[in-house]
Amino acid sequence: MVIVGTRPEIVKMAPIIRALEEDSIPYTFVHCGQHYDYEMSQQFIEELELPEPEYGFKVKAYSPGLQTGRILTLVERVIKKAKPKIVLVEGDTNGVLASALAAVKLNVPVGHVEAGLRSFDLRMPEEHNRRLVDHISTYMFAPTENARKNLEKESVWGKIYVTGNTVIDAVIQHLPMAERKSNILEKIKFEKFALVTAHRAENVDDPTVLKNFVEAFTEAPIPIVYPVHPRTKKRLRQQRMWRKFSSSENVQIFPPLGYFDFMVLMKNCEMMLTDSGGIQEEATAPPMRKPVLVIRLSTERPEAVEAGFAKVISVEKEKILTAIEYILHEKKELPKVSPYGDGAAAKRIVKVLEQNIL
Repeated sequence: MVIVGTRPEIVKMAPIIRALEEDSIPYTFVHCGQHYDYEMSQQFIEELELPEPEYGFKVKAYSPGLQTGRILTLVERVIKKAKPKIVLVEGDTNGVLASALAAVKLNVPVGHVEAGLRSFDLRMPEEHNRRLVDHISTYMFAPTENARKNLEKESVWGKIYVTGNTVIDAVIQHLPMAERKSNILEKIKFEKFALVTAHRAENVDDPTVLKNFVEAFTEAPIPIVYPVHPRTKKRLRQQRMWRKFSSSENVQIFPPLGYFDFMVLMKNCEMMLTDSGGIQEEATAPPMRKPVLVIRLSTERPEAVEAGFAKVISVEKEKILTAIEYILHEKKELPKVSPYGDGAAAKRIVKVLEQNIL
């Protein structure tokens, strides 16, 4: 059983679904409904040319505890019905934790794709989720040696396999589709631009950090293209920063973009500034190879930093501006290989399943 609940999970599980189909392995595809705009997810699944989930739910935005409990209940029913030999989950969301718990309670083994990531920052709810899921998983598919070491230090009881990250498989498989289908570049008013994403609660819910971002982006030495998350827009309005920010000549704002549009912007930008985790990985894929400035205090993707793709620059205005300036003038050659693997992670994961379970 392959369970997804958010758009990043759909992206990272897509190569596994394709690998299962290539080897004619039967599977049940479930959308646990964490991104409760299920229609948006459905459209996304269709764009990636994936089959429709056999079970799909729409879980409203309750509190994190209620959301987790609701998904656990729904997924438990599906597991009882479908009787899978293993439940595969990916990442560190509430839906992943709930689905893994539902499986364990029914004595079904869990395979955790992207196991062993650690930011060591317990302010992040994702850090709790991924640690808990790793400790109840039978199979852990660690993307890197670094992730394997994290798991060994914690003495997890399941089996660990270093497979690479399926996000690299996804970029290699999906970028040609994106370039074929997206026309986003026609809407960009700048010749050269930096691409920004910022939506984490610990950033946008803090008025000081939000002000730093607004000032840094409006004063940046390169124009900014920024698809704004609804949460960020709400906070900007509450802090009375939206009007000034959205009318800046230096910033072009978009509503949240589809995956294909976003990929094409990644491919064509000069650099990225982000507080997202997945983007730090996607930027290292051989077809992308972009520098990333991480506007956070920590990262659970140290491999991207060590390889020279990413730099954690904190959330202060001056540090953000200095880092942008540095990348514009440095123009260093980025590695040709990704620290997250060669694009064959999904095939390795499916091979492990075939040898151990199926």
